Amino acid sequence: MTHIVAMAGSSAINSKSTDIIKLALQKLEGLTYSTKLLSVRDIPAEELIYGPEKDSPHLKHVVEQIERASAVIIATPIYKASYSGALKAFLDLLPQKALEGKVVLPLATGGSNRHLLAIDYALKPVLFALGATHVLSGLYISNDQVERDKYCSLILDEEALARFNDQVETLVNSLQKNVSHS
Repeated sequence: MTHIVAMAGSSAINSKSTDIIKLALQKLEGLTYSTKLLSVRDIPAEELIYGPEKDSPHLKHVVEQIERASAVIIATPIYKASYSGALKAFLDLLPQKALEGKVVLPLATGGSNRHLLAIDYALKPVLFALGATHVLSGLYISNDQVERDKYCSLILDEEALARFNDQVETLVNSLQKNVSHS
């Protein structure tokens, strides 16, 4: 079974970027993929800031999940034209080639369309530095494209939902191509 890891880069409890990654995982689980959600919140703050102690069980778990994965979805809020500092600290803890051979789908949320290129100019270079060679174009969703219903569930507007579905479908197609080439 194909394993997909999702990395939530927001430290906030009620995060749009984390909720979008959960929507992607729900869609993928319906297609019989094995999925695992990891979060910057899974790593103790001391380890994110100062680096982990030798043989950190938290970091070991994250690295093991990524090693098993065929694909990695990374979601982050955009602050000041870049991905979150918590995600940066999280990515800095990974081995240099942690994303080698993985299909990577970046997702981001932000206050306005002024930060639309943050995925390309801020996040993707770090993903490539971690060994990723197959990074999908990704998806940026601004605050005016998303709202919450009375149950606090995320609702994407029609255009954002279409782009979201397209990116998840592209991920699935990329995984199927990788399997057929193996």
